Amino acid sequence: MLRSKNRILTTHQGVLPHAPDLTGQALTSAVRDVVKKQVEIGINSVNDGECSKFNFTSYARERLSGIELLPEKLRTGRVPQTITGREMPEFSEFIRTHDFFGKPLPLPLPEPPANPMRFYLTQPMKYIGQEAVAKDIANFRAALEGASFEEAYLPAITPGSIEHWLRNDCFASDEEFIHNLGEAMREEYLAITGAGLTLQLDVPNLPDGWQMFPDMDVAEYRKYAQMRVESLNYALRDIPEDLIRVHICWGSGHHPHKHDLPLADIVDIVFSIKAQSYSVEGANPAHEHEWEVFQDFKLPEGKVLIPGVVGHHTDYLEHPRLVAQRLVRYARLVGRENVVAGTDCGLGPRVGHANIAWAKLESLVEGARLASEELW
Repeated sequence: MLRSKNRILTTHQGVLPHAPDLTGQALTSAVRDVVKKQVEIGINSVNDGECSKFNFTSYARERLSGIELLPEKLRTGRVPQTITGREMPEFSEFIRTHDFFGKPLPLPLPEPPANPMRFYLTQPMKYIGQEAVAKDIANFRAALEGASFEEAYLPAITPGSIEHWLRNDCFASDEEFIHNLGEAMREEYLAITGAGLTLQLDVPNLPDGWQMFPDMDVAEYRKYAQMRVESLNYALRDIPEDLIRVHICWGSGHHPHKHDLPLADIVDIVFSIKAQSYSVEGANPAHEHEWEVFQDFKLPEGKVLIPGVVGHHTDYLEHPRLVAQRLVRYARLVGRENVVAGTDCGLGPRVGHANIAWAKLESLVEGARLASEELW
């Protein structure tokens, strides 16, 4: 459990700068380097930089069976859209002409395919990633030898986020589908925690799924989210809460985020996930104001809040005094011993250069030091 009684500790929420498509000794060396860099900067809770994963969520395609890439099938009923679904009517020109990170696409834009392809689950899923997760654990543990840190964690994706790119062509109901995904991913969760490492559950689907169903109202969406949390909690059964942390975000794409679901509408559902620590966005223009949520929502006893105090939305470096102000604001509301400094999301691919990502973490550490001086 990441908690201190005499200072604000620091962490981050995912991928760090590294070369792509790493394997073998190059991967082992990259993990060693990112761990060393985190420790040198002063990050207290470190990870492997997600060096082995080509994407924080899609990596699961290589670790799960029963998935086929097939021509898109016509569907009846409520059809999910992208995580910019509610933005599209107002900002369609920007979204069509820019990539996920807000960079202009080369013109002319290609015509959409006549027969788009999608990933479908066509038979009950099983976990086949035992060798891959074992390599992740071995590389990480080797990199941690001799290092000074408070916590070591590995991220893993959750069923609801897999659902963003995987369609159900196997089960009669969403409940059966999600339950099957959870039971399969449970093997990865058990492998990580069984190795004595903290498991970070990446749950961006909890807020950003709201964008995918523009016709839902808040009451309907809460039911949608609650079912997925209940299934996730079942997949986490028997895993100690102090080995689990949760990260939520609103998809982290560089689009306007005007229609993001307010944290207040789901904060109770977020904190019903079986975990010890909870990471929420708090450093970008769409969500920085939501520290106010904790004026009314009481942090459950024994839980830790990890607010994002540096962000991925800009290449500006947050001044350490700003970081400290953000941390003090949260600490005054939920208790200084219950706050850990974090990032809004993984910084690696989301800022303009690797040096900027590392500099943001340096600012995070210095800001936490300044906040600690004020709070203690």
